[in-house]
Amino acid sequence: MGIQLKTPAEIDKMRLAGRLAGEVLDYIDAFVKPGVTTAELDRLCHDYMVDVQGCIPAPLNYAPPGYPPYPKSICTSINQQVCHGVPSERALKKGDIVNLDITTIKDGYHGDSSRMYQVGDCSILAKRLCAVSFECMWLGIARVRPGGHLGDVGEAIQRHAEKNGFSVVREFCGHGIGLKFHDEPQVLHYGKAGTGVELLAGMTFTIEPMINAGKAAISEMQDGWTIVTKDHSLSAQWEHTVLVTDSGYEVLTLSAASPPRPASVR
Repeated sequence: MGIQLKTPAEIDKMRLAGRLAGEVLDYIDAFVKPGVTTAELDRLCHDYMVDVQGCIPAPLNYAPPGYPPYPKSICTSINQQVCHGVPSERALKKGDIVNLDITTIKDGYHGDSSRMYQVGDCSILAKRLCAVSFECMWLGIARVRPGGHLGDVGEAIQRHAEKNGFSVVREFCGHGIGLKFHDEPQVLHYGKAGTGVELLAGMTFTIEPMINAGKAAISEMQDGWTIVTKDHSLSAQWEHTVLVTDSGYEVLTLSAASPPRPASVR
């Protein structure tokens, strides 16, 4: 099937699922401290999604072709872990950075968002990487408009990351989302402006650049899920779900405590 354009009724359901994903990230913020395990963060998020929000954690038992079922309800990627980190009894320590990736299902529709958290006082490099990766995501979002192209998004992200001495992971990308967790189109975080899929009102997809402090090369851990930087450098990622509107874009995963769009992004 091709890219599915959402109806107004479907967009309303996407708004709800997206807001719920953002609210999980708001909720968990207070618990991300030195000494907490990622398994405990997973439990807290799972219980909040199921018992408070009445939604389903999409990652739990998710098994795309070639992968074992994912065993947890969220992804927790620490330091050199790029994405899909599996929660465990590993305790966070002062100076860590961690990405928490949340996907909710509400009334059949998915909302997908992730944020970086700094655990205590972090290094200057870690702070800068988190900030630049956040700017990269928003620079990509700002290029979304009907008649534009996905290459516009990738080019903006790649240019900003590389200008700051960082690299963009190539093997993983954003994705269409709706009734399916991962759908068309694929949203590359690098590319050339004016190329790729033309953007049309009603498209919904994620923008989720993975930015490495060192080289872009990655490898997979033995758990079959966790992706790490090959050179053990730090990695950071932010993610929002975005709707192409008639005049531009709407971010569907904003919530009360979402970090605001950077003033530098126009």
